[in-house]
This record gives sequence, C-alpha cells and structure tokens, in this order.
Amino acid sequence: MTKHEPEKLVIFDYSGTLSLEAPRFARPANLLLALAESGLAKLGVATPEVFWGEIVVPTWVKGSTTSIGYKRILAERIGALGLAPGVVGAEIAAASSRFVDLYLAHSRIDPLWRPMLEKLAGNPGVRVVIATDHYAEATETIIDHLNDWNIPAGQKGGKGGTAPGFSMKNRELSPLFIANSADIGFGKADRRFWETVRLQLAITSIRSVLIIDDFGFNEEKGDSYGERARVSTRQKETAASVQEIFQASLAVIPFFLKSGERDRKNAGARRIAEAVCQIDHFLNFGDVTRADS
Repeated sequence: MTKHEPEKLVIFDYSGTLSLEAPRFARPANLLLALAESGLAKLGVATPEVFWGEIVVPTWVKGSTTSIGYKRILAERIGALGLAPGVVGAEIAAASSRFVDLYLAHSRIDPLWRPMLEKLAGNPGVRVVIATDHYAEATETIIDHLNDWNIPAGQKGGKGGTAPGFSMKNRELSPLFIANSADIGFGKADRRFWETVRLQLAITSIRSVLIIDDFGFNEEKGDSYGERARVSTRQKETAASVQEIFQASLAVIPFFLKSGERDRKNAGARRIAEAVCQIDHFLNFGDVTRADS
C-alpha cells in the first residue's frame, strides 16, 4: 500500500514566534547581565552598542548562513578587533561559549505552544517545518527542546538538499523538520532556502501552506534584523518565495507583538491562543480567520 503523503505544510518561525524569550534576551538589562556573567564585558564587549554595532551586525550574514557557529564567530570577531589585548584566545573562546550558552538557555519554546506542536506531530496529513534565520548551534537546541517534550524532530543538511544529516537522536524522518539558514546556506527570504527545504522534504503532494512568523517584528531595539522596513520586505519576500517553490495556496499569520504589549504578562499568551485557533481553522478548512474576527 502506498503511504499517503501530507497535503498541508505548517511553517513556524522560531525566535520571536515559538520562542518569545529569545528576543527578550537582547533587552539592555538582560544583555548587560549576560555580557558580565559570561566574561565578555571584561574582554571589551561591555555595552549593547559595542555588542550590536561591532560584533553581531558585521558578522550576521556569515554567522547565519555558514556552519561557523555563534561561539566561534564571537571569539574570532573579538580577537580581530583587538578588544582584549594580551588575553589568550582560549579565554576569549571560553567567554564567548558561556555567552552563547546563556542565550540558548534563554531561548526555550514557550510551553503554550506544546499542545499544538504535539497535535501537529501526530497528524499524518501535515508536515511541520520550523524555519529560522539563526546560528548553527540553534538546530540541535531546537531539537533538544522538542525532544524534552517527547516530540520527535530532525534535520537534513546542505545547500544541495541531498546530504543525509538527520539528527542522531532521530534516525527516521521526523514529523518536525528544522530548517536553519546556517545549515542551508541561505536566509528565509531567499527562494533558494525554500527550494532546499522542498527538496529535503521530498514531498510533492502539498496543496496548502501556512506560515506563522514574526518576520523579525518582535526583535528588540538594537537588533537591525527587527527594523520595520526590513520586516515588511522580509514578509513579502518570504511569502512570495514559499508560494513560488511549493506552488500551493498560502496563508500567513503575522505573529506580531506590539511594543506596548511585550511587557504585559498575558500578551504573549493571548497571541499564542489566537494563533492556535487560526492554525486549527487552517487544518480544518485550508485557510485562516482574522485574529480580530
């Protein structure tokens, strides 16, 4: 008997959507604490301005589209700038590693998403992709978060879409597929990202696609990824690329938290609940209802 292929594809963004805490790590108070705790402050990365302007922004493209990893790119950049004269490379690498570990530990998936993710993982008519513009370390971090909930997740790798790189924890094809720009070599707004995802999923029966994504909207001030003009452009380019590659009907849930809502305790929970209702509607009818309807 031929196995029935899924006809629906659900695409989640990670930072700012599944993980509401990931962008909050970049709030000035949180960032300053992490820079101090990790030891980066003593090495010359002591302010948000230096962190964003001298470290992250200049290295973001390389960091998010290659396998170099956040830890190594931090250490190399600090060394290249000469911010810590006389300090040996091993000490810079150790502080960079501690900082990234703090960030990843702060970037867990919100538990309110768990019931929906479990539901989707158990639905043979749906394939789920967690698509993220991120550093290489994020892939295994996301897989570990999901595995902690007994939700199987895996990845394949490479720009060509043929590498067998499944997670060692999930040797069989998992219902949740992690598509990280650092593994694929292109950002999510690039059609080549989605072309690679389609090849790796090896699914030809998709008829409808749903994207749940903040497109960078929920990033904190200082992170240029969240600039409003870039968010708008990224949303349009991502939607166009997905529709072109999958040749399926497309629905988008912009997962936006307004700046005035982000500090309200229940704002994130309310937005997740709205999105869950929209996802359910998509599963039943192939489209979404307005969040404010």
